[in-house]
Amino acid sequence: MPRSKEIQEQMRTKVIEICQSGKGYKAISKALGLQRTTVRAIIHKWQQHGTVVNLPRSARPTKITPRAQRQLIREVTKDPRTTSKELQASLASIKVKVHDSTIRKRLGKNGLHGRFPRHQPLLSKKNVRARLNFAKKHLNDCQDFWENTLWTDETKVELFGRQMSRYIWRRSNTAFQTKNIIPTVKYGGGSVMVWGCFAASGTGRLAVINGTMNSTVYQNILKENVRPSVRQLKLKRSWVLQQDNDTKHTSKSTSEWLNNNKMKTLEWPSQSPDLNPIEMLWHDLKKAVHARKPSNKAELQQFCKDEWAKIPPERCKRLVASYHKRLIAVIAAKGGPASY
Repeated sequence: MPRSKEIQEQMRTKVIEICQSGKGYKAISKALGLQRTTVRAIIHKWQQHGTVVNLPRSARPTKITPRAQRQLIREVTKDPRTTSKELQASLASIKVKVHDSTIRKRLGKNGLHGRFPRHQPLLSKKNVRARLNFAKKHLNDCQDFWENTLWTDETKVELFGRQMSRYIWRRSNTAFQTKNIIPTVKYGGGSVMVWGCFAASGTGRLAVINGTMNSTVYQNILKENVRPSVRQLKLKRSWVLQQDNDTKHTSKSTSEWLNNNKMKTLEWPSQSPDLNPIEMLWHDLKKAVHARKPSNKAELQQFCKDEWAKIPPERCKRLVASYHKRLIAVIAAKGGPASY
């Protein structure tokens, strides 16, 4: 039966004590009932290290050499979408054969972790300039202006939630760098399209869009929902309507309708959902709706209306109160994607 660690150390100590009294290997072996080779190893260890306690053992040498590590970091920095299998093949070309899990661990030790890339609209140079100009123009607007803005947007709510994405390699705080995002266009089955609005004082109306959305349908939505929402939210007479630059929003007929109905709109840079705080409410809505697990389209529509009405006014107030920080983030990103 194997001796415990404590008994083993006591036995090693006795070996040294007998050795110091002048006894040889053979005498010590006979006195303690140990193999001569064991006695020799204990005495040799004590002579070399001055102790009989088990010393830390060195780990197996790493297969990933410094050169291979530099190559890994270089490749994933250049292309964050490179998979661990592709990296494994790349190392094999320099005669370094390791498991792909070893590659992932080594990258992790160097601060590079597998993450799902953030989805952000594809920005042209024109878009970037427009976003930067918008942020600079409105940076010093008073809070009252934003509190009397009616934020609007449309979104698609999926019956069974989001689709899966793929991993990228990136360092902390680099989620919104261009190479670490997946460009998207609007509206990505069971699903419903909804139009909604909110202000600092709370959520306004939510309308389900049936059929194809065109300028006429959009104008009817505005007609039925905007002014009732403005009255419900108690906005001042100087209120402003925010909408993005979707072609249905900026068509000639819609522009004329807005002008005829005396609705002042906020000029808006294209491809800028991160500048619209309603995106955060869409996230809240979808999370709440999916938690209820709708089983059909009718339930999905009803759950959307129910959960939209439940969003706390305090949540809306905080989103608008932080809008100044959102503009600062866009300026800091020089018009690029911001972490909102």
